[in-house]
Amino acid sequence: MKFNENLMQLRKSKGWSQEQLGEAVNVSRQTVSKWELGSTTPEMEKLIELSNIFEISIDELVGRYEPEYNAGAQPPEDLYTPSRLSFFNFQYESKTHIGSLPLVHINTSGKAKGIVAVGASARGIIALGLVSMGLFSWGLISIGLLAIGGIALGGAALGGLAIGLLAVGGLALGILAFGGLAAGVYSVGGCAVAAKIALGGYASAHIAVGDITSGEFCFRTLRDSMQLAEHDVSLLRETIMREFPATLKIIADLFCNAVK
Repeated sequence: MKFNENLMQLRKSKGWSQEQLGEAVNVSRQTVSKWELGSTTPEMEKLIELSNIFEISIDELVGRYEPEYNAGAQPPEDLYTPSRLSFFNFQYESKTHIGSLPLVHINTSGKAKGIVAVGASARGIIALGLVSMGLFSWGLISIGLLAIGGIALGGAALGGLAIGLLAVGGLALGILAFGGLAAGVYSVGGCAVAAKIALGGYASAHIAVGDITSGEFCFRTLRDSMQLAEHDVSLLRETIMREFPATLKIIADLFCNAVK
């Protein structure tokens, strides 16, 4: 069977239109039509993409080898080779939709948008990708209510660089920040800078607790530890509640318990 006949049969076995196949390999519908008419043939890069999509070898695709199974059917295990299975060119979209969004959309080589989205660029309620955006997101660059990534921005952010209401990271910026370098309203870190309370090796804030401190009220921790003497812990709590009476008890407990 010739390449153009193979391609048409394989496409139809997946239930795809020429336009859908074109989107899968980043070409126009007209280009796919020309391939199937036999007036043009794809370049090697596109042949590789097509062989990965249909999970057959290039020899089988171009008609040099006739497979013993029907086109579109799953080949026997011994016919799988690494060249046929490419994670980086995997696409899936669930038939179930919620509104206009598919329940699950996976596109490892491009954009994914769905309730659950996985892709190079992903947007969804739950998003996983190099660049991800969603209520719950995980990626190299991540934006969400809960964001985890190399660079994370969110209500709660965890990353190398974390920016959020609650931020945890190598560099953390937030209302409540924990990190090697932490800056916020309340900060805990190796170097902690805060508007109200800071705890760290170096601490700078209105109320500062640490080995080296700078602020209106400074509490030096015991040598070679991050602890205060018992009477200083009580004094710290009193100072926090006097200076910032609106401070949540859980935040006061956080700082006091950390230095007991």
